[in-house]
Amino acid sequence: QLHLVQSGGGLVEPGGSLRLSCAADGRTNTYVMGWFRQAPGKEREFVAAISWSSTTTDYADSVKGRFTISRDNFKDTLYLQMDSLKPEDTAVYYCAERHHARTSSNQHDYPNWGQGTQVTVSS
Repeated sequence: QLHLVQSGGGLVEPGGSLRLSCAADGRTNTYVMGWFRQAPGKEREFVAAISWSSTTTDYADSVKGRFTISRDNFKDTLYLQMDSLKPEDTAVYYCAERHHARTSSNQHDYPNWGQGTQVTVSS
């Protein structure tokens, strides 16, 4: 049984930076991992995804150039570095794992999810 435990997040001013972490526990060999977010009153949306080898990364257009997804397979940990944050980035962020080699932006392709962490961008 795979457990994804998130850390990071919090309150930051516009233009600031935050880093989210997602540690995998209970099973080695996580495959594709991704980040999604859900703002109040909105549906959960794709943010970024990364393949096991890190050779493939995908980003939503809204975060491209500002967010960086990365992973450390020795530590079984996924990261999301968020720079130049905007108020519209405010949401609960979730990490997710897909037992497949190909990245996907569809949340329904990810059966394993972290608990979520709040990110608030406000002055």
